[in-house]
Amino acid sequence: MIKEVLVVEGRSDVARIRASHIDVDMITTDGFNLKPHTLEQIRCAYEKRGIIILTDPDRAGEQIRKFLTDRFPKAKHAFIPRKDAIANNDLGVEQASPEAIRLALSKVRCATYEPQETFTMQDIAAAGLNGTPDAADRRAEVGAILGIGYGNAKQFLKRLNHYGVTRDEWDAALRQIHEVK
Repeated sequence: MIKEVLVVEGRSDVARIRASHIDVDMITTDGFNLKPHTLEQIRCAYEKRGIIILTDPDRAGEQIRKFLTDRFPKAKHAFIPRKDAIANNDLGVEQASPEAIRLALSKVRCATYEPQETFTMQDIAAAGLNGTPDAADRRAEVGAILGIGYGNAKQFLKRLNHYGVTRDEWDAALRQIHEVK
């Protein structure tokens, strides 16, 4: 059983995670419609057991993640890559395979209060993750390997530094995408 409480967007996400045979307690946000009693439930879980935020890899999911992270800065984060969360012309946790959900939960990261400035935009550019025709795809691949999700170059840089990614992890992820190509 996962110790922390998983915060997801909706009941379909809960059903998909249960169908994936993952033993975890969950709270749903009901999308961005966070009611005061839901925020209170999340706060109690955060203080007593910790929370893991797992939202859809879309704009609304990122807005919910940001909203919750601002209120619960020590929350942990799990990301399902977009390519693993698309099915039936829909995008979301409820579309992800059990394997993709388990993999995302195995790569949980915690944002740091004092982010390290380990990486710079020069690192992003040198790796071909910005300013090249396939930069977005490459960021998505590296983000999936590192468990930090997808973002534009600026957001990706922030995630690298805020989620404690090490140089060794970075180098290994870059080697991995080069081996695939």
